[in-house]
Amino acid sequence: MRARRGLVIAGVAASVIAVLSGCVDASADPGAAETAGAPAGELTVFAAASLQGAFDELAAAFESVHPDVDVRPIVYDGSSTLVAQLAEGATADVFASADESTMAKGVDEGLVADAQVFATNTLVVAVPAGNPGDVEELADLADEHVTVVLCAVEAPCGAASQRLLGNAGVSVRPASFEQNVTAVLTKVAAGEADAGLVYATDVKNDSDVESFVPEGAADVVNRYPIAALDRATNPAAAAAFVAFVRGPEGQAVLAKHGFGAP
Repeated sequence: MRARRGLVIAGVAASVIAVLSGCVDASADPGAAETAGAPAGELTVFAAASLQGAFDELAAAFESVHPDVDVRPIVYDGSSTLVAQLAEGATADVFASADESTMAKGVDEGLVADAQVFATNTLVVAVPAGNPGDVEELADLADEHVTVVLCAVEAPCGAASQRLLGNAGVSVRPASFEQNVTAVLTKVAAGEADAGLVYATDVKNDSDVESFVPEGAADVVNRYPIAALDRATNPAAAAAFVAFVRGPEGQAVLAKHGFGAP
């Protein structure tokens, strides 16, 4: 098994959403692409920052099943950043987004014609170990004495955070807006912020932070779609990887990392 280290780089129209929604088919046979022949060659994956732990493990497992495929170090960042890079000409075979709206932008840009939801995720309030800011509920984030960091609104975690806060009637003036959820968690874990909104999967098994599920989180669920890009240089391997992620082994890895079923 090859050693790897993930690289962290840094109003969609209704018709576009309809196109994406029509492409999502949870009942599709996730093993169908596996029958098209044994894939080989290099595979480049762009994935949302919140997927890093799960996708590093999935890539290694995929390579063990398809030894002729070399999954290059996965590019992780905020989904909106990744789709912008792809639209500007960045080369990749697979794109996994943290929400359907961002994937819809890929559809609109002509990058993707078919996408399938493979996981779900919800928000939690993360605080440094010991909770020095005494943050006990979502409303505490509005306290001027509490330092809060959030994802930028363009990122899926930022859009979800704004929906959660808006639904609860909580107004927050964050100390900073971060490009992706990993950056939010890093600042909270380092004690640079008293609290931040991140995904439930981000805090799993992280002893540097504590977390709680805020009221209303169940109403703000991110659905993660994945797609082989239309201009993939290795379409066979891309289709096989998408099928693997949505198949039994891939779903087991995602569940272990705290993701919900599609």
